[in-house]
Amino acid sequence: MSQSSIASAVARMLRTADPKAKIFAARAAARDWQLGRLTHVFDEVMPDRPARPPYPELLPPSKMPRRGKGGSERARIAMLHAIAHIEFVAIDLAFDMIGRFGPEFPRAFSDDWMRVGAEEAMHFALLDRRLKALGSYYGALPAHDGLWEAAETTAHDASARLAIVPMVLEARGLDVTPAMILRFEQAGDGASAKILTRIMNDEIRHVGFGVKWFESCCEKQNVAPQQQWKMLVSRYFGGQLKPPFNDSARRQAGLTRDFYMSLAS
Repeated sequence: MSQSSIASAVARMLRTADPKAKIFAARAAARDWQLGRLTHVFDEVMPDRPARPPYPELLPPSKMPRRGKGGSERARIAMLHAIAHIEFVAIDLAFDMIGRFGPEFPRAFSDDWMRVGAEEAMHFALLDRRLKALGSYYGALPAHDGLWEAAETTAHDASARLAIVPMVLEARGLDVTPAMILRFEQAGDGASAKILTRIMNDEIRHVGFGVKWFESCCEKQNVAPQQQWKMLVSRYFGGQLKPPFNDSARRQAGLTRDFYMSLAS
């Protein structure tokens, strides 16, 4: 029996729309890669857009309904749904990183992003189960497509993708999650707070992989990482970053203040 390639496993996952089937496809690809069942061969073109289920309805960020800041069950469900959608798209982002940019990097790059993809699938599964326990489900509310739009604008350049997706967007998650955890704890929702704590601890590592491979790109191009990152953020993100920053979590990921402080609005 001939082995499949990593590219075919990644493309299959990206073409899977159904959330439950996507989780299974992500886990299967990560397991097969870990067990040596996939060759490190890139023989398939990645889809421009991953397959998406009919729900949630995707709206422009400006058209998204306000979530409310209280600790009511409705506000908590809205917040968990928004995070579930981020994690759902993050599965695709991790796998697209492998399929699109893997040929430019050593095998360890695929090792790291395969781990990220499997963890994002696990995060989504935990949140989906929690939404059901609260009487809702993924797809019950609208969501926005800003994360995938960032992937599309950086699809041509590995260093731009690494600069924007892990080092801006995922790093933003490190900044805002502690306050969310506190809000769930104050509302007596320890189960949701525990899931968010687990996600945050994993996301520190994911941002760290972004920093590691971004710095590797800069070394190859013989450019200073902080200057190159600021240039790419200005070009592909619009430049300014919103404080407050979770400096300690960012520092654990290797994203030190000399990267982002001069871009703080």
